[in-house]
Amino acid sequence: MSPDLTEAEIQRYSRHILLPEVGGTGQIRLREASVLIVGAGGLGSPAAHYLAAAGVGRIGIVDHDRVELSNLQRQILHTTERVGSPKVDSARETLTALNPEIVIETYETRLTTDNAAELVRAYDLVCDGSDNFGTRYLVNATCVAERRTLISAAVTRFDGQISTFRPHIGGPCYECLFPRSGGAGDAPSCGDAGIFGAVTGVMGTLQATEALKEILDLGETLAGRLLLWDALATRFTTISIARDPHCPVCGGSVPEAERGADHGPEAEHGREARL
Repeated sequence: MSPDLTEAEIQRYSRHILLPEVGGTGQIRLREASVLIVGAGGLGSPAAHYLAAAGVGRIGIVDHDRVELSNLQRQILHTTERVGSPKVDSARETLTALNPEIVIETYETRLTTDNAAELVRAYDLVCDGSDNFGTRYLVNATCVAERRTLISAAVTRFDGQISTFRPHIGGPCYECLFPRSGGAGDAPSCGDAGIFGAVTGVMGTLQATEALKEILDLGETLAGRLLLWDALATRFTTISIARDPHCPVCGGSVPEAERGADHGPEAEHGREARL
C-alpha cells in the first residue's frame, strides 16, 4: 500500500483526519490494520459496519450460517432478498458497497480447533461476536496462544457486556472471567431467551470502538474491566476483573509488560506511539 492517503481516502475519512488524536497518520494505521470478526450476526454486523466505514484495511469474517428471516430484526449486514444466502457472502456484499477500498475476506466455516489458530494469527486482533460459549472459549484460548488481543461481547434479552482481553500484555483472559467450571455455558441462547434487537447494535458498535482504540492506541482500554449495559434502565456499569493465576488458559503465561518483550501487532504499533 502507498504510504500516503489518496485524495479519495482524504475525502472519505476527513472527519477522522480532523481529529488530532487520529489525523492522517492514524488513518494510515487503520488502513494497514486487520481485524477478524467471529460471527456475522447481531454483534458482528454493527462491528463490521463501523470497522469497514472507519477504513480498517483488511477485515475477515467467519460464519457458517445462512441468512434467516428471524435474523433481520438485529443483523443489519443482511437483507430480506438475501434470506437463504451464506451470511459471509451477504456481509461481503454489504461491506464492499459501503467501502470498496478495503479488503473483505470471508470464511464460510465453523471455527474449530483445526482452523482457529491459522485464522487468528492472520489478523492483528479479534472481535468475537459468537453466540455460544463453546466458540467463545475456543476464540479465547486461540487468542491467548497466538498473542492476539480479543474484544468479546455478549447479549441476552435487554442486557449486554463487553471487555478486552490481552493477557500477553497484562490482565485477565475470557476464561479468568468465565471459568468453564462456573456453569456459564448453561446460559440460554438468544433463540431461547429472546433479544431486544437494538441491544446488539449498541454492543457491536462498542466492539468496533474498542477495536479502533486498540489499533490507534487511544484512550483507556477495557482490559481488566467488564462493561455492563442494562438497556431497560439505560445504565452502564463497569466492574474490575482480575487475572486468575490458576487459569488453565493464561495462568502460566507471563505478560510482555512484565518481561519487557516485544511481540505481536501491539508491539508493532507501539504503546508509546500516541498520535
